[in-house]
Amino acid sequence: PIYDKIVIKSSKYHAHDESGEYKMGDLIEIAESRPISKTKSWVVTRLVQKAAIV
Repeated sequence: PIYDKIVIKSSKYHAHDESGEYKMGDLIEIAESRPISKTKSWVVTRLVQKAAIV
């Protein structure tokens, strides 16, 4: 706050999509699960918002 510094934080999660129905840019909800692979410990639970067509 003293120096008016702006900090932007982001995180990437590898989530399992069994049916392959979600595409890049879709806003989804994920939930923690058992380890599926070396990096995947999350599964997709529902679609929140479909990606806009560019």
